[in-house]
Amino acid sequence: MSEKPLLLPTPRLLSMQDGVLNLADGKLIVLDTVDGQALIPTAVRLQKALFEWGGVAWDAVAGTAVPHDQAGVILSVTPGSVQNADGYNLTITAEGVHIVANRPAGVFYGVQTLVQLLQQYGGDLPILRINDWPDFPNRGVMLDISRDKVPTMETLYGLVDMFASWKINQLQLYTEHTFAYRNHPVVWADASPMTGEQILELDAYCRDRFIELVPNQNSFGHMRRWLIHDEYNHLAECPDGCDTDWGYYDEPFSLYQGDPDSLELVRSMFDELLPHFSSQQLNVGCDETVDLGNGRSKALVKELGNGRVYLNFLLKIYREVKARGRTMQFWGDIIVKHPDLVAELPRDLIALEWGYEADHPFDEHGAIFAQSGIPFYVCPGTCTWVTIAGRTENAMGNLLSAAENGLKHGAIGYLNTDWGDLGHWQTLPISYTGFAYGAGLSWCVESNREMDVPAALSRFAFRDEAGQMGQLAYELGDVHLETGVPVFNSTVLARFMLYKPEKLKELREGWLKKGEQAAFEPEKFRQTAVTLDAFKSGLQMVNMQRLDADQIVREFRLAIKMLQHGCHRAAWIIEGWDGKTDEVAKAKLLADAEQIIAEYEVVWNGRNRSGGLKDSVARLEKMKSDYATLS
Repeated sequence: MSEKPLLLPTPRLLSMQDGVLNLADGKLIVLDTVDGQALIPTAVRLQKALFEWGGVAWDAVAGTAVPHDQAGVILSVTPGSVQNADGYNLTITAEGVHIVANRPAGVFYGVQTLVQLLQQYGGDLPILRINDWPDFPNRGVMLDISRDKVPTMETLYGLVDMFASWKINQLQLYTEHTFAYRNHPVVWADASPMTGEQILELDAYCRDRFIELVPNQNSFGHMRRWLIHDEYNHLAECPDGCDTDWGYYDEPFSLYQGDPDSLELVRSMFDELLPHFSSQQLNVGCDETVDLGNGRSKALVKELGNGRVYLNFLLKIYREVKARGRTMQFWGDIIVKHPDLVAELPRDLIALEWGYEADHPFDEHGAIFAQSGIPFYVCPGTCTWVTIAGRTENAMGNLLSAAENGLKHGAIGYLNTDWGDLGHWQTLPISYTGFAYGAGLSWCVESNREMDVPAALSRFAFRDEAGQMGQLAYELGDVHLETGVPVFNSTVLARFMLYKPEKLKELREGWLKKGEQAAFEPEKFRQTAVTLDAFKSGLQMVNMQRLDADQIVREFRLAIKMLQHGCHRAAWIIEGWDGKTDEVAKAKLLADAEQIIAEYEVVWNGRNRSGGLKDSVARLEKMKSDYATLS
């Protein structure tokens, strides 16, 4: 048995030997540690895997006073035994399995590897030795729960289990208005938010799986969901909207840093939110303050500069976080534009260096933080937002660049982000591709750089016995490239569905990646729609062993249907730019849009709460309105 097993993440060092370990009844799981209770949750998970995949039921016992021939698996916590705090050694011999680590988390990671071996080999495990440890001590995923989709608790628990099995150890839920602040009910009234009790339950669930649930609350920019309400509008930089770097916004966006009540609001949020988390960290956001200096701060920004005004308020927020005994995380996109100010940051906060293109300057920006002595994470993304089905090629490059340059400059963490901009149209399984590759890279870049991502997805995400689903998901994420129109931070098909025909003609050149050109040829879009038919056929070949298998198939069918609609809509719009009017195509698009909206609502409710659905569907309804009046 010389062929190496497929594992996610791929271990750093793995050596195979001849022979197998045949699992037999009557053995024990031995907890070799001074604190057996610390390993009980891990042992219980191993027991379930041994029974499900190995066909044996083994009891767990603590201590070393066990006859040697009864020990089937020994889980040892031995400080100083492994070179990395979270590393582990896993040895399988003909007599049994031994996992040794410095602390319980390392044993847990070793057990996750053992479980994956059980899934592949059942009760006949290969003789091998693994010596493994992570590159990044903090390996996280951030889910956007503020752009319309707030997952159900069942969905969140399932994700935590999947992430834990891939050795992810940090989770963040990006929050603008979707925590049920009892002092601010108007903000979340229609959002189906996370309640305090639910956060407490999720935090405990994460802790049992060695995942830190880090609170995340934007506190400067991206405050629209608060500032549109009369109770908070007076705290806005631009209460009625203003021009920004993104164009004109007709609603407020950022807090006005000059009003003492703005900081009082931040205090109120922190005081109510933080007691629900065991984490001693807090991500305060503070990204994309695009209206700063365009409203009430205009004179001050003119006097001091945008960077200085931003930093002054950031430091006020930092002091509030510090006063509550937490370590502050913040998005580094604004401060990195002012390298001379980076050195003024306190050394006990964490900058989050983010970017989502394959060529994002993680190297350049990482050097700025490293040279200033500021701890930082690299934060790439799944690149699924504003795409419907992902951007696989770009995501792979983005995730790898972040990992390589994070290692180069000493980043202390890797946070894989999954955003939901402009309606959160992508369904959850679309993001599994990025989640899986990011998990591997954050554990060990060298051994996971060449990961067979489709195979890993089929086995460890989709559990597809046919081995097809991973390849389908991976390739679907690049279908948009057939159109010949490369778009920045999105795909052209999603963009054609989001904007009015007249606006699309105006905006089209601005979407393109720097230096790129595109012809916008209707026939290329129609051919892409034909290509997508093969993916519908491919879904009939999968055999997923998941309770939500039918839901996943339905989600991918919806994604394919939406992509095909985007193709036909694009062809119709592009020809309209040249004066051609096709009423037959328009009628077909109307009927198709109605079907999509009906199915979209059903699929949404399979994983998410009802709050936010209305806002997300409104974007589809806006698209449909382009077809509603036939001449």
